[in-house]
Amino acid sequence: MAPQREWFETDYYSVLGIAHDASDKDVTRAYRKLAKRYHPDANPGDTAAEERFKEISAANDVLGDPEKRKEYDEVRRMVASGAFRGGPGGFAGPGGFDVDGEFDLSDLLGGLFANARRGGPGAGRGRRGARRAPQRGQDLETELHLDFLEAVHGVTTSVGFTADATCSACQGTGAEPGTMPEPCPDCGGSGEVAIDQGPFSFAQVCPTCGGRGAIVRTPCKRCRGRGAEVRPREVKVKIPAGVDDGQRIRVKGRGGAGINGGPPGDLYVVVHVRPHSLFGRRGKLDLTVHVPVTFAEAVLGANVKVPTLADPVTLKVKPGTASGTTQKVKGRGIQPAKGNAGDLLVTFDVEVPTKLNTEQRAAVEALAAEFPGDPRESFDL
Repeated sequence: MAPQREWFETDYYSVLGIAHDASDKDVTRAYRKLAKRYHPDANPGDTAAEERFKEISAANDVLGDPEKRKEYDEVRRMVASGAFRGGPGGFAGPGGFDVDGEFDLSDLLGGLFANARRGGPGAGRGRRGARRAPQRGQDLETELHLDFLEAVHGVTTSVGFTADATCSACQGTGAEPGTMPEPCPDCGGSGEVAIDQGPFSFAQVCPTCGGRGAIVRTPCKRCRGRGAEVRPREVKVKIPAGVDDGQRIRVKGRGGAGINGGPPGDLYVVVHVRPHSLFGRRGKLDLTVHVPVTFAEAVLGANVKVPTLADPVTLKVKPGTASGTTQKVKGRGIQPAKGNAGDLLVTFDVEVPTKLNTEQRAAVEALAAEFPGDPRESFDL
């Protein structure tokens, strides 16, 4: 990937508030925290928050990708060492030429020696026909809240968010509908111009067209020539059965719009699952449920009906069952799209009456008299 101008000017580690040796998990954790705080959906109409969210997303797009992060760290190291000097137009590379837009270090060095070897007329004119490389759109993140049963069974739904999208008026050209971009007169559509440095010549991003190779004479009124606009979007997303609370679902190609014909980024949907009134979860596929039984049922044993995600089942409570005893019902947990279903873990809770009438109290006292033993006699008190 070619380094971008922002790599020289912006410390993405500071943007996310993390150390330069932060782990991948630290990067993800910091991004999620800041993205939730500054997301446009949480700050409607706040342009400052919107710009901050874009900075955070750009930082995550680079630092969240191991290969991009490696290249970014190398560029920042070269900046810190003075290999690139600041100039009126930004940073300047070896020989004093301006670094604008984006460039490839290998192309830069290769072009230097190739031009020196060629010499003669036309040497160092730059690479004709080369254009500014298409840029992939930013990865975006949004949140989705699901009911417990929706998460268990899976669901296809829609998520709404506000983000960059291809301009609906100019379809990404940046030109007012009815007009078209024109080839740049200075670079001839190549996106680059040659800068002579003594015996050598370097290709530089064309300052007239910014490397696009074209000039927009009549900018699109809707997007003001950007080719993209911030607007509300709605994307369908398929949530698999058994999704966990906090899990991220990737929707490929539904993120931010690409630049210069680049592909769009991806959309990541963070799922939040609301609790259920009866069921809980243990692990990926097992369900839990607490079933109350009476004192008499726990002592004498009984058959009790237990709820499941489908029809109820009847379980046998063994005589002398203690409160907190758990019994497994195989195959009555969460059924994934592939593979076997999990289990239902039933915990029996013995209910102790809190209010007794005269007859009930007399019956309990009579029962206590029949069991005179002390369950705490082994305590050394």
